[in-house]
Amino acid sequence: MDSIVIRGGNRLVGSVRISGAKNAALPLLAASLLAEGQHRFRNVPELADVATMGRLLRSMGCEVGRADGALQVYVPPPGVLEPIAPYELVKTMRASVLALGPLVARYGKARVSLPGGCAIGARPIDQHIKGLEKLGAEISLEHGYVQARARRLRGARITFDMVTVTGTENLLMAATLAKGTTVLENAAREPEVVDLADALIGMGAKIEGAGTDRIEIEGVDSLRPADHEVIPDRIEAGTFLVAAAVTQGDVKVVGCHAAHIKAVVQKLREIGVTIEELEDGLQVQGPERLSPGRIETQPYPGFPTDM
Repeated sequence: MDSIVIRGGNRLVGSVRISGAKNAALPLLAASLLAEGQHRFRNVPELADVATMGRLLRSMGCEVGRADGALQVYVPPPGVLEPIAPYELVKTMRASVLALGPLVARYGKARVSLPGGCAIGARPIDQHIKGLEKLGAEISLEHGYVQARARRLRGARITFDMVTVTGTENLLMAATLAKGTTVLENAAREPEVVDLADALIGMGAKIEGAGTDRIEIEGVDSLRPADHEVIPDRIEAGTFLVAAAVTQGDVKVVGCHAAHIKAVVQKLREIGVTIEELEDGLQVQGPERLSPGRIETQPYPGFPTDM
């Protein structure tokens, strides 16, 4: 598609169902590497990044496909799976680095390309690497790849220098199979992190505190395959709320979780938008004229930068 043409001027009226969250689906797919067998993920959006993660898993020897309304991933046993995430795939999607923690935890080794290849970009993965080293992994950087090795990771207390969602997710996954207890401090609190923790608990992990800035994980010897439904996309939901608001519309946003977009809902109400919470979503009505307001973005549960 070369261009998108929008002819405005119409009120938006009706209902729209929110898709599954891409930023929840990607770490969940990476988490499948923690357990041999057939995994099943429902409400996974059909997006380019999801397809890329599927190609990454296939490149390692997994089978990935959609069936019965779910994305299914078959993870082969150790010795068959190739724990490598090549630059050709990682460069197209930074979230590919989420394979690092599960690979070194489950298979004892990993070779994962840096998202920018040999270049250190504006969003480095140093928090991931420092955390894995504290868990006992031996890390080296060679020709743009992170090489990680560990006989078995061991629990540790890890305090992030900054709030990092993917860093929290990577170390959360790695810690599930580490020997002993791991504590993640200054952890990300996003709903996507909680969704990952919920899926891991369903796989047999022992996790407490997800959704707070302190997560405690007691390592287990093995996990079972996942059967999990991905949470709805809060940024997509917020986008439709705004679209209804600016067109003086009347739209039912179905399937969203109001608690996940509390800061967005609060700000829209402040500038004159009427939003009603329903059992299955939100009803939003835009006013004839919006009032001005002030927005400051912050890590969750503050106002999201993407909105």
